[in-house]
Amino acid sequence: MTRLAVLASGSGTTLQALLDAFPSGGVSAGADGDPARPGAMVAVVIVNTPGAPAMDRGRRAGIPTVLVDHRGRSRESFETKLAGVIREHGADLICLAGFLRILSPAFIARHAGRILNVHPALLPAFGGQGMYGERVHKEVLAARAATSGCTIHLVDEVPDGGPILAQIAVPVLDGDTPAALAARVQAEERALYPQVIRWWADGRILVEGRRVLLT
Repeated sequence: MTRLAVLASGSGTTLQALLDAFPSGGVSAGADGDPARPGAMVAVVIVNTPGAPAMDRGRRAGIPTVLVDHRGRSRESFETKLAGVIREHGADLICLAGFLRILSPAFIARHAGRILNVHPALLPAFGGQGMYGERVHKEVLAARAATSGCTIHLVDEVPDGGPILAQIAVPVLDGDTPAALAARVQAEERALYPQVIRWWADGRILVEGRRVLLT
């Protein structure tokens, strides 16, 4: 059973999708739906913003939920605490779910190949530092793109630059607002992110450099 540490900063809508897909102590099926397969479970929720709704979501689900406030401390101190909580709860895979902090190269190197992120566009388009949430959808609409979507990728030292594991395209419709586009993208995120986690838990993801194979 793969144990997940889910890191969030805000409302926790993506977190909720993972809590629903991977209940703590519950049966979580493998990628083919077979409940006998290892599957995954959320072992800990970590939130870096005091009062964020994500904390309430984790607690309501009965998951250990820990506040690791980044304010008033060095990046090194923050990440040392973060790593300690992840280690304490025996997490195998770190899942960023609206986590609005850029992790240092040193932290990423210590957890290489074990950090996933979801991005609300089709990377490498509309990605990079400062591109998150509504900002992404506003840029997509401003560019008059015909298509957007979501991307699940491994995290490396370049923001939104890690190897792409999976993507789903979403059409941009006439008259779209950032909120309307976001709603359609988020619906696909809620399905795709758990699927990729199941692939990882089942050992089906093979990364060779920047090339990703699904076995």
